[in-house]
Amino acid sequence: MTGVKAFLEARDFLLQHRTDYDAARSGFRWPDLPTFNWALDYFDPMAERVDRTALWIVDRGGDERRFSFRQLSQMSNQTANYLRQLGIRRGDRLLIMLNNVPAMWHTMLAAIKLGAVLIPTSTLMTPDELRDRLRRGNVRAVIADASLADRFNALPGDYLKIVVGEPVPGWASFEDFRQADVDFSPDGVTKRDDLLLLYFTSGTTSKPKLVAHTHQSYPIGHLSTVYWVGLQPGDLHYNISSPGWAKHAWSNFFAPWNAEATVFIYNQNRFDARATLDVVTQKQVTTLCAPPTVWRLFIQQRLGDYAVSLRELVSAGEPLNPEVIAQVEAAWGLTIRDGYGQTETTAQVGNSPGQPLKPGAMGRPMPGYPIVLLDPQGQKADEGELCIRLADRPLGLMTGYADDPDRTHKAMGGDVYRTGDIVTRDAEGYITYVGRADDVFKASDYRISPFELESCLIEHPAVAEAAVIPSPDPVRLAVPKAFIVLAQGVPPDEETALSIFAHSRKMLASFKHIRRLQFSDLPKTISGKIRRVALRAQEVDARAHGGRQPNEYWESDLK
Repeated sequence: MTGVKAFLEARDFLLQHRTDYDAARSGFRWPDLPTFNWALDYFDPMAERVDRTALWIVDRGGDERRFSFRQLSQMSNQTANYLRQLGIRRGDRLLIMLNNVPAMWHTMLAAIKLGAVLIPTSTLMTPDELRDRLRRGNVRAVIADASLADRFNALPGDYLKIVVGEPVPGWASFEDFRQADVDFSPDGVTKRDDLLLLYFTSGTTSKPKLVAHTHQSYPIGHLSTVYWVGLQPGDLHYNISSPGWAKHAWSNFFAPWNAEATVFIYNQNRFDARATLDVVTQKQVTTLCAPPTVWRLFIQQRLGDYAVSLRELVSAGEPLNPEVIAQVEAAWGLTIRDGYGQTETTAQVGNSPGQPLKPGAMGRPMPGYPIVLLDPQGQKADEGELCIRLADRPLGLMTGYADDPDRTHKAMGGDVYRTGDIVTRDAEGYITYVGRADDVFKASDYRISPFELESCLIEHPAVAEAAVIPSPDPVRLAVPKAFIVLAQGVPPDEETALSIFAHSRKMLASFKHIRRLQFSDLPKTISGKIRRVALRAQEVDARAHGGRQPNEYWESDLK
C-alpha cells in the first residue's frame, strides 16, 4: 500500500465518521508510512484533481487574493527550485518570519518538498529573541518580510537572508522565485523520522523549549485536528491565529488542506471584532476557530444581527468560559466546541461534531490519542495530569525537545508523555481542564483551580477578562486574588469591586470566594496566554512590602 493511499484511507475514515465518535475512536488507526512527503505525495496530486480555491486572503482595505491548489503547487515548485539555487539543501534550517502573505504558504510547501526544516517565527520577536533562535535553531537561512529586515542588522552569523516585499540591500529578493522552473524533482525520499518543524514555545516560565516535529507528526498527525474541527471538503475555514505559532500550522495549513478545504485569511493591523464579524458574514465562512480572547470580544457585539453561514465553531489555546459559549449559542444557535492540544502535539482532546457537550468540559480523547490521567504518585486516577501512553504512541506527538535531552526525558522518559496540565474526567469520559500543574494552588488547605474561578468571574457583566492567583495570607496560607480587565466603560472603583465580590459570594463555595481583586491589564505571552506566573511573582513581592497596589481592593476592607 502506497503512503498516499494509506493516508487518504485514514483521512476518509475520519470524514465518514465525523459525527460518530465511538466508531471513529474505536476504528481509527494511524497510517504506518516508512516514507512520505506530504507536499509531493499528497498535496501535488490533490491539486491536480481538486479545482477550487486553496487560499483566500482579504485585506482590511478590501483587496483580495485567491490561489487555487494548482497555483500553489506550481508556485511552491518554483520556490523550492529558487531556494535550491540559493544553496538550500535537505536538512537546512529556515527561519520564517512573515505576516499572512501568500509567500508564507508556498514557502512552507517548498520547504517540505526540499526536505528543509522550518522554524516558524512570530513577527513580534525582538532582536534579542531572534539572536537566541538563530543560535539554538542553527539557522541556515532567514526568510523575512521587508518591514522586519532591520531587526537582523545587528545579529551576526553565516546565514542567508531572503526578503519578501521591497528590496533590501544585502538580502536576496524572494520575488525572484518567479523566474525558477515550475517542475521540481526531489533529491531523494523523505523518511518518517526526518525533521520538518522546529517550534520555539512561548516560554511562560523560562527560556523557550524547542519542539521537534517530523514529516509525519504534523502533516499526518493533524488528521486528529481535522476530526475535532469537523472540516469537510469545500469548507471555507477561518482560523484567527498569528503566523509563527503552532496553531497557525494547525488550522491555517495542515488541517484544512488535509480536508481539501479553503484557508481563509482576514488581514488587519489591529483586531476589530465588528469588522471581523462583517467579513465572516459577507464571505460566508463555514468553519471558524478563534482563541478565547476573540470569542470574549465577539460577545460584546450584537451577534444576533449577523446572518452567518457558519456550521462549526471551535476554540483553542486556553479553556473557554461556559458563559461565552452560552451567549454565542443564544445568538446563532451554534455551540462553540472546545478542544485541547499543545505545540508538542496535534489535537489530543476535543468536543467533536454531533456529540453531546457538557458545560466546562473540553471533550474526550481524539481518535488515535491514548489518554491516561495520573495522580502525583503516578497512579491512574480521574483527577490528575493529562498524559499520553507511549506504548500506543500517536503520530501527532513530537519526537522531543531539540538538543535538550533532560527536558525530553522529563516529559517522556517513562511510559507516558506528560502534558503538565491537570484535568478531571467524569464517568462518561469527558475531560475538564483544571489548570497548569504550576497554577493550581491551595487556600485554607483546599485545592483551587484558577480556571473555575475565572469562569465564574467572567459571568459578571463588568468583567471582560480575569486571572486568579494565590495571594499570600498569614492565616490561610493563601487566598484567591483576581486580576481583572473591566468591560469597556466600567469604572475601576469601589462600587464595581463590591459588586464583583458579591457575585463571587453568590456563585462560589466559601473556600473559593475571591478575597482580593485588582483592576489591571493581564501580562500575556506573545501567543496570547496569560502569564499567571508573572502575576504570582508580582503578588508575592507586593505582599512582602505590604500596602495596596493601585486599583486593588480587599473584601475584608469593604465589608
